[in-house]
Amino acid sequence: MTHQDYDECHVEPLPKQASPEERAQVREAWLLVWGMGCQNCAARVRNSLLATRGVVEAYVDHLSGRALVRYNPAMASPQDLQEAVHSAGGDGRHEYFAGVVG
Repeated sequence: MTHQDYDECHVEPLPKQASPEERAQVREAWLLVWGMGCQNCAARVRNSLLATRGVVEAYVDHLSGRALVRYNPAMASPQDLQEAVHSAGGDGRHEYFAGVVG
């Protein structure tokens, strides 16, 4: 990846202030994420997870291919988290897949 490609791929982190409803009950899920090649990919996946209703926090590491997601299970399911990862791509240049661990 050239510096120009990296700049074109830059992703600003999405800030999120979880609502009291989202924080009412929180469960953790570990995801294995395929398709990430750089820190911008991780930011893209993180932003998509945080945009999911019920997700409180998301930490994504492109080097290990893992994500830790804290979410309200009454508002989001593990399948919703997997779909959020997949929807982070699909732009013709990026394609991501996830599986829930455990």
